[in-house]
Amino acid sequence: MRLQALREAAATIARNPLRSSLAALAVAAAVATTAVVQTGLDSLARTARETSAKAFGADTFVLARIATGNLSRRELADKLARNPNITRNDVRYIQRIADGKVSYAATAQRNADVVRGPRKFEQATVNGTQSALLEIRNIDVARGRFFSDQEDTSGAPVVILGQNIVDQLFPAGDPLGEQVRIAGRAFTVVGLQARQGTAGGVSLDRYVWMPLRAFERAFGAPSSLQVFAKAPDPTNTVAAEDHARISMRARRHLGPGEVDTFDIITPEASRNFVTAITERVGAAAIPISIMALIAAIVVVTNTSLVSVTQRTHEIGIRRALGADRSAVISETIAESAMVGLIGGSVGLLVGAGVLSLASRISGTNLTLGVGTALVSLAAAILSGVAAGWYPARRAASIDVVAALRQE
Repeated sequence: MRLQALREAAATIARNPLRSSLAALAVAAAVATTAVVQTGLDSLARTARETSAKAFGADTFVLARIATGNLSRRELADKLARNPNITRNDVRYIQRIADGKVSYAATAQRNADVVRGPRKFEQATVNGTQSALLEIRNIDVARGRFFSDQEDTSGAPVVILGQNIVDQLFPAGDPLGEQVRIAGRAFTVVGLQARQGTAGGVSLDRYVWMPLRAFERAFGAPSSLQVFAKAPDPTNTVAAEDHARISMRARRHLGPGEVDTFDIITPEASRNFVTAITERVGAAAIPISIMALIAAIVVVTNTSLVSVTQRTHEIGIRRALGADRSAVISETIAESAMVGLIGGSVGLLVGAGVLSLASRISGTNLTLGVGTALVSLAAAILSGVAAGWYPARRAASIDVVAALRQE
């Protein structure tokens, strides 16, 4: 019975190619929209996680005077009044008692122009840090090297440049070994950072890295430092955070029950922030997909009703020859389901083509995943079934005598 229903449905579709094509086109548009939107949002979430890890560090936590975030004005004012600056002496103290449990790298940051001859890169993000940062964060030096411990200690005038700066200052030629000027001082380029992308809408390719002592000579001592930290063994991250907190509390002479006069930004806080954003953005995929599928269902339903109306006499003959109501229902639903399958398949091909073109234009990996394809195709078939249900019931309720009289 089911095989016969499929054969009859296929024959009906073949006899009415224009009508079936229009219905399949509506499903194809819905499936293509669903596949493209879902893949785009998945790519956005993946990119956000990756760039967040690059900007913050996979298993890194940060000691800071104040952790910016969702603070009210009152909370910010309280922290500004309570939390003193983190100084070089603070960093030396916690590094001295780290006992191999935590690696620290103090960092300061400010914006400044980077100049090479007549070319200028305005408002680069200049980071003064310590050589230990290379063990804590993935700086991802593509060519050259990071600065050494000796250059860190001596404050050597060396820099690692981000790709946006390299592109603007060295459009042709090798930057390694060349000099740039920052804050009126000459620095030798010893490393080039790989392209990083953006995090939170901020480009990570406009960064400059230099020894903290060189930074202090160029800009003066920063009012407060941020300290990137990491456990040598990633499985001991929580213990490292506890050790860092205890060390800073001891440095600040805080007694039991007293509130911390510093903030610790954990990897979980960074990842949760990114996850919250991507979940909010990703929530848009559901209503967009539902709206597209509802539109397709309406079109296929209307097409199926037209098909039933045109085949009223044929249905009456089949009922008179012994076909029962369930056979008519099965055939009608099979027809709309096959239209959904055809439209879904075409939609996936169109979606894959759109994503491939977008990948080449944007340079982002936008590959249609197997899971997304299967879910989209299943949704197309189920939409066809849903669209065919009412026309099928209507076809089954046709009066046989009246149908036979109809020309």
